[in-house]
This record gives sequence, structure tokens and C-alpha cells, in this order.
Amino acid sequence: MNIQKCVALVTGGASGLGEATARNIVAKGGKAVIADLSEERGAILKEELGDSVLFVKTDVTKEEDVRQTMDAGIHTFGYINTVVNCAGIGVAQKVLNRKGPHSLDDFSKVISINLIGSFNVIRLAAERMKGNEPNEEGERGVVVNTASVAAFDGQIGQAAYSASKGGIVGMTLPIAREFASFGVRVMTIAPGLFHTPMFDSLPAEARDSLGKMVPFPSRLGYPEEYAQLVQSIIENPMLNGDTIRLDGAIRMQPK
Repeated sequence: MNIQKCVALVTGGASGLGEATARNIVAKGGKAVIADLSEERGAILKEELGDSVLFVKTDVTKEEDVRQTMDAGIHTFGYINTVVNCAGIGVAQKVLNRKGPHSLDDFSKVISINLIGSFNVIRLAAERMKGNEPNEEGERGVVVNTASVAAFDGQIGQAAYSASKGGIVGMTLPIAREFASFGVRVMTIAPGLFHTPMFDSLPAEARDSLGKMVPFPSRLGYPEEYAQLVQSIIENPMLNGDTIRLDGAIRMQPK
């Protein structure tokens, strides 16, 4: 897909990996519909990036929110042919901890936002993308999901997070196989340790220490590097139905 013709719905697009992705798509001539809960950050990006961006406050777990966001994006830009799912949360909690068993509410919330939220966006976006005009390759759309190396190397305390990201990996191939019939590709990126807002609260020494765990390059990943891979997926029609680890060869230890 030509990125200049890309109109991307980016969930979690007001910060971190999603923001970097939206910025890169716009910089390359495309358009971005930023779906996020942070109205403050959304307004800042809208003001900075101008008419190439639409911000809509969106809860990805709510069907009506996602439908309204897509309607607004299609009304503004004419169509949506790309989805990048970056909305997500994490929780660090042992299954058995000092306070007792893992909170079931916390587990359910992580699954709801990370996994069910991604699925909700995919299913509703595919309904719209199926009607897009195909390009010369017969392609009507691209979906890029965000998993994590925790899907494969989950650490102690990451049961909920790993389960949610493992679910994203697991649904990638069956959905890609289904959507092949109408020319929509589905890929997943599994980032390693990336410098996102989650790490901003840590001292610089702690961030450096985490970065040194990565074999090469021995640092935290930059959100722009995630955005670069999203661009490659958008532009390369043979990338379909798989998960790419973006992690500098790290393999996480048990704790």
C-alpha cells in the first residue's frame, strides 16, 4: 500500500508507540485518525499536525465509541484503510501475592482493553475496509496489532499482560486467513523494551539499566523504530499473518 494514500485509525495514538506511528504516517503524506482517551494530548497533536489528523476520544472496549470514531474518520478523509492497534495497559501482580490471589478485576481489565479492545477495533474496521476500492494488488486494507515479547517470555507478575498479548499473537493468523478473501492483511508487532511514557517515571539510571539488558543495540527502543516497522508493513504486500519481534534479540528472564 502506498503510504501517501494511507488513512490510519491509530488507537492509543496520543502517546508512545501510537503517537510515533501517527506522526510518521502524516510525515510521509498519509492521514491519521487518533483514537485515545487523552483529550489533552489529542488536542496538542491536532494543533501541531493540522488537517492531516483527526482526534476522537475513544474507549476501544465500547462498540459505539469505535463506530463513531470510524464514522468521523470516514466523513473527514473519505475512507479508512489502515488500523494500528496501540491502545493498552499493563499490571504487575503475582497470581499469589502478599495480599492474596491476583485481583480478578485487574486481570479482566487488562484482557478487556488489550485483547478484546484490539479485536473490537479489528472487527468493526474490517466491516468498513471490505468496501474499499482495491489497489493494483487487490489490497483494501492493513491491520497492525501490538503484542509484546511478554507474549513469549512472560515474567513473574505478568500473567494478565502476557495472556492479553499472547491472545493478540494467537488471533493474528486466523484473522489474516479470513480477511485474505477481501484483500485485508493482518500483522502483529511484538516490541521488547521501548522508551514509552510508562518508563518516564523511572530515573535515568534505571532506564539505562533496563536498556543494557538488550543484546544489541543495548538501549531501550525508540517509538520511532516501532513506527518505522509499521510503515514497512503497510508498504510491503507480502507481510501478512505473522508476528514480528522488535526487541534487539532480548529474551526476558523469569524476573
